[in-house]
Amino acid sequence: PEYFREPYWPEKRRFAVLARERNAVTGILTGMHDQGRVMCGLPSRPQICVDQTADSAAALDLLARGVLSEAGNAELIAVFTWPSLELPAFKKYGFKTRQLPGNVVLDLTQGPEELFKQFSKDRRRNIRFAEKNGIVIEQATTSAQIKEAYEVYSGWRKTSRKEVQGEGFTFEVFEKAGRLTGNRLLLLARLSGKVIAINIFRYCPGGLFESAANSSLDEFIHLKPNELLQWRGIEWACQHGLRRHSLGGSHQFLARFGGTIVPIIRYRRDQTLFRKHDVRDAVRQAGRETLGKMPSSVEKKVRRFLGES
Repeated sequence: PEYFREPYWPEKRRFAVLARERNAVTGILTGMHDQGRVMCGLPSRPQICVDQTADSAAALDLLARGVLSEAGNAELIAVFTWPSLELPAFKKYGFKTRQLPGNVVLDLTQGPEELFKQFSKDRRRNIRFAEKNGIVIEQATTSAQIKEAYEVYSGWRKTSRKEVQGEGFTFEVFEKAGRLTGNRLLLLARLSGKVIAINIFRYCPGGLFESAANSSLDEFIHLKPNELLQWRGIEWACQHGLRRHSLGGSHQFLARFGGTIVPIIRYRRDQTLFRKHDVRDAVRQAGRETLGKMPSSVEKKVRRFLGES
């Protein structure tokens, strides 16, 4: 329920579609309307679940028809899922699939000690380095702590180290989100009394733990506060009986925490005239394949010209 209480995106209408069998809910997906599109999850965050003890085929058919009804004439409908939950009913209704890079996922049932052993050598070293240099991690529970966290968030948005995409949130919105402790954990990294980095986690009690957002001050990055924040989050999740930890991506910083990279599958239905989104994707894919066949030196020059990495 906290998904609908989060104060972000007030202009984007959120919804839930339920599949019912008699009096029991057998499936659910959540999503939002966003500028003519309907998004059920993100490339890093599936938002669909089906009761595996029920008739999953019937539940998925109900969910597919429900989201089509909710979407109406939206130009694009996207539903994201884990490989363990395939959505054949969505294919039947014209959704096309694409495998995305996915997330690093840890099995928290192994316990923190075993998980720590699976970290890369430099990751373990950096965590100890952060502790040795006096960084301490605490949970934000007061207005003053949330305000300190927001100051770090605001400073991080001004960084010249990388491009921060999307519009920022006001303190009022940030504070309201920080008060939703039923499914969110806000951790602070403090050095000599000053908060220098923060990490926000989202979770479902007894289920998934997710690293949702991180902000840190550039001048303290060398002290490795982000590694320690992630580690303390993992310890907290294990202590509270959570079963899986999705780190929200699969890039190298996250891959060094061990675990398994689990892909995410996108099911998408293009409802535009002439399927312009599908055509655009096909052209881009053909371009990538052609580019990949070029000599390395030529490929680099073309990518540089196009502004791609």
